[in-house]
Amino acid sequence: MSTQNKSVALLRQQFKTGHEFLEGTMQGVTSEMAHWTPPGKAQPLSANYAHVLISEDFLINGLLKGAAPLLASTWAGKVGVSELPPQAPPWHEWAGRVQVDLDTLRSYAEAVYEASDGYLASLSDEDLDRSLDLTAIGFGQQTLSWFLGVLIFNVHTHTGEIACLKGLQGVQGYPF
Repeated sequence: MSTQNKSVALLRQQFKTGHEFLEGTMQGVTSEMAHWTPPGKAQPLSANYAHVLISEDFLINGLLKGAAPLLASTWAGKVGVSELPPQAPPWHEWAGRVQVDLDTLRSYAEAVYEASDGYLASLSDEDLDRSLDLTAIGFGQQTLSWFLGVLIFNVHTHTGEIACLKGLQGVQGYPF
């Protein structure tokens, strides 16, 4: 590894690993499993998966790159969800009614992962110190590295929820 951009390389690896764990955890999920309504306040697996992908697309391509998210450009109307989530919480009503086409959503996932890695590859380690005004989404002033860490955390958090929701349905959650 080059001595330059080690931090960016680490972030790229963390996103890649998070995506691999998410997709591995999604293996074997049927439409019935994806749309099962869990007890209590938990949200269906399908909504968790869609949330991770749509959030990453919107926040990296839209907010950070300043471009149209894939769901509003090359993937408009082809994401695999019956409706897009609201822009701000609460999401529980959306989560309870959204229908997903898993095969289409998985294809969209691949495109999101590729676009995210392309954005990350364009950064230098110095870029990670750039200040972002994230007040509009409730985070105030933060650095780019902090925000990318939150996005990685989001992937892992929802992967855990998906694994648990699979387990509650009697199948193995994580792929190992």
